[in-house]
Amino acid sequence: MTALLALLPILLFILLLVAFRLPAAVAGFAAACLAGVVAVSGFDYAPTLPNLLGPVLEASFTSASILWIIFPALGIYEYQEKTGQTARIGQWLSSVSTSPQIVVLLLAWFFAIFLEGAAGFGTPVALAAPMLVALGFAPLKALVFALIGHAAGVSFGAVGTPIVPLLEAAAVDPRTLSLVILILHGALGWTLALLLFRLAAPEEAPAQPVPWTAPLAAAFLFFLPAAAFAWIAGPELPTLGGALVGAALFLILVKRKWSPERSSEEQKASALVRAGLPYILVLAFVLATRLVQPVAEFFRTATVDWSFAGEFSGSLALLYHPGTILMIALLAAAAISRSGIDVLRSSLGAAAGRLPLVALALVAVLLMARLMVHSGMINAMALAAEQTLGSYWVLAVPLVGALGSFVTGSATTSNIIFADFQIAAAKATGLTSLLALAGQGFGSAIGNIIAPHNIVAGAATVGLIGREGDVLKRTLPVCIAYTTAGGVLLLGLSSLLWDM
Repeated sequence: MTALLALLPILLFILLLVAFRLPAAVAGFAAACLAGVVAVSGFDYAPTLPNLLGPVLEASFTSASILWIIFPALGIYEYQEKTGQTARIGQWLSSVSTSPQIVVLLLAWFFAIFLEGAAGFGTPVALAAPMLVALGFAPLKALVFALIGHAAGVSFGAVGTPIVPLLEAAAVDPRTLSLVILILHGALGWTLALLLFRLAAPEEAPAQPVPWTAPLAAAFLFFLPAAAFAWIAGPELPTLGGALVGAALFLILVKRKWSPERSSEEQKASALVRAGLPYILVLAFVLATRLVQPVAEFFRTATVDWSFAGEFSGSLALLYHPGTILMIALLAAAAISRSGIDVLRSSLGAAAGRLPLVALALVAVLLMARLMVHSGMINAMALAAEQTLGSYWVLAVPLVGALGSFVTGSATTSNIIFADFQIAAAKATGLTSLLALAGQGFGSAIGNIIAPHNIVAGAATVGLIGREGDVLKRTLPVCIAYTTAGGVLLLGLSSLLWDM
């Protein structure tokens, strides 16, 4: 009975989002209010001023730390759009080969993953899908390509934003967590690249067919450097850095093996470096602040810590924070390229204009989550999970993450809602916190391909309004198969760790 009571806020949130199509901010605040009522009436949560104000402070503080990543990330995205550099990169990638399968791997895999690592929040689908349509792909296929292609990078989208709530839920090493998530994706993500390759195959066999090893090479060349970045630097660079390095290596492979003819639209290396300058600087600054000890120590000096009523607290290393590094990279890129203060100002203004609704949604969902944690509602749900599936609960961990993304349209929000629950369920069922959070981060990434928010937004960019159901029919089986396989893989990893 207590588990059902604890589920009510989440069920209300899902109902308002999916059935009534209310904004996440409205649905989140309604669910947070219900969480407060249930906490007081069903879980003996004393309605004192500290108990009511504490979760609000925690939700607001964590929201601010996440927004400080989103704002400069979107600022770089807007800057690249206004200066035409994003389009320049995409056009050049599409000119490398005449093979539709290679083009799809370049745009729907590497380019979409790159955009996910740089900005996230729907930008990969919004940009990659129209580019594919312009190159002659059917709108439905183009949208499916973009949705499936970017999914493997969502766990570390927007320079690692989805990992923030996972790290706040438990004291796990950021690099180890990042690496385990990438092991899960690496073991299964090659199937996504192979699926793109098969779906993009032309109806008539070309004179020089591209071998099936091409998508496997594309997957390997993304996941290997992504795992290296995860282990070396943590959660900020796996998607962005893996896509940059992997795309460069894949382009060399394409030119030598599958597209030896030179394109008429080749650009000089210097022009491409200028086009990707902000992201190259992000890569350099993150590595410097994580690997160069004197630099790392300096950037860790400015820390904001607070506590309230002995139970509520928060901490933020302001200079070490990814958002600060992103902003420094944007300012440096603008100064080097001499694009003008007006372009920079309008880019930051456009980014800021997208923040209010995001901020309200974050605060609302985080408030619901913090109330559920402090009142014991999360523990009640975890106990029910243990009583229902026991040690086999691990099979459902990725599915929970995918469900959160399906409902909210965001891996970050899914992780906010379910991270604490995953930790509590892990303790109840004997699963390690590390694997629970890794499964959550893995599942919330693939859940993006079935999220109605993402499908509707993508459909609008390619003229498929009203055919969202056709898109979901194609992405839903992929999501189910991927999360199921992820659960089995997690079960194997947990058994291995238990035996060790």
